[in-house]
Amino acid sequence: MHERSSRFRVYRVVEAVGHINLFDTDGTRLYTTYQSGYGERQPAVDALETGDLIEGTVAGDPEDSDEAWSLREFERIGGVDMGFATDVELPEIARETWASGGGGEPAHSVIEEDGIPVGECWVQPRAPLPGGSFVPSVLAGLLPMEERLTTVESADAPTTDAVFLDPDPVDATTFSEPYGVVLLFTEDGAETRRRYRERYDCSRGVDSRPDYDPYELTRGP
Repeated sequence: MHERSSRFRVYRVVEAVGHINLFDTDGTRLYTTYQSGYGERQPAVDALETGDLIEGTVAGDPEDSDEAWSLREFERIGGVDMGFATDVELPEIARETWASGGGGEPAHSVIEEDGIPVGECWVQPRAPLPGGSFVPSVLAGLLPMEERLTTVESADAPTTDAVFLDPDPVDATTFSEPYGVVLLFTEDGAETRRRYRERYDCSRGVDSRPDYDPYELTRGP
């Protein structure tokens, strides 16, 4: 049995998946951990949300890729409020960013409120993601972005919110756009953040993860 103590970003994937993925922000490794079986600590585990940042310890067998790890003691030390919307019309700033960025690499534009930077709009190419799926990859913690989830560089302030937008549904096999979008906000961009969250129906504090079963998608019809 091996133990790893670190700082982890929480990804609860979706309700149909009985595991929690933890991204090791120091070791840049993703750990799949059990979601249940924690006894008296179960309520604390159940309270974890996608985007939470915790300090804790995981235990498991690094040689057994089929066996999940266990989450030992942990403490929530912060987090980013994440919102998700799929099969939506992308904002114009995203289309402009993709067009001006050349289309091959992640690119971003600054979001301003009253002339002050309060966020960033990032476009992420689908090409390197599993099956080209954007939001499902984010939900599983498969898109490394810890630096962006820590700081909105253009505003020189901590990231408080991240809204992930996919122009296609989670079960799409072909895509209308070759990229997905993440809108990052600081605490200062309250009005702009509210406007975007309202537009995409993913209010702060509300679980807006899409309701689907990735195992059904894998098995197909």
